[in-house]
Order: sequence, then C-alpha cells, then structure tokens
Amino acid sequence: MRFDTCDRSSLLGQYILENRATVRETAARFGISKSTVHKDVTEHLRYSNPALFLSVKQVLERNKAERHLRGGEATRRKYLLLHELHGRHEGQLT
Repeated sequence: MRFDTCDRSSLLGQYILENRATVRETAARFGISKSTVHKDVTEHLRYSNPALFLSVKQVLERNKAERHLRGGEATRRKYLLLHELHGRHEGQLT
C-alpha cells in the first residue's frame, strides 16, 4: 500500500501522538527507516497539517528529553541478564 508524502506524514504523526511512540518505534511499526519517519513528521507535516505537527513535536521533544532514561534502563537490563546467565553458569560448575 503506497501513500503520498502528506498522507504518510499524517498517518505517522497520528501514530506517534496516539501511542507516544518514538521515531524508532514508529519506523519499526511501519517498516520504514527512522530517517523517513523523522523527515515526514518534522518537515512535511509542518506544512500539510500544522496542528498535528505541533502536537507531534511535543511528543518528540519529550522522547528526546527522556532518551537517557531509556538508555540507562536498557543498560541495566542488559547487565542484569548477563549477571543471571553468569550465575546459572557458575551454579552448574559446582
């Protein structure tokens, strides 16, 4: 299914707004690149739907402000998993 740029930018913007989604999550959901999502919602949407653009911009700014928290959480989960795996491995040796 193909959309013109205005339709796609509105669809992506609506998805971001409704789900408070990140650019990465939106790109994965629609099977397109992060660059395409970002360009659509920051450049094309500004002219095709200014009201939606302003709402989406707020979500993206919030996501940007919180990204260090998501990154820290991902790192914490990674090392917890490694610790659990290492603990199981150690338990098998004894």
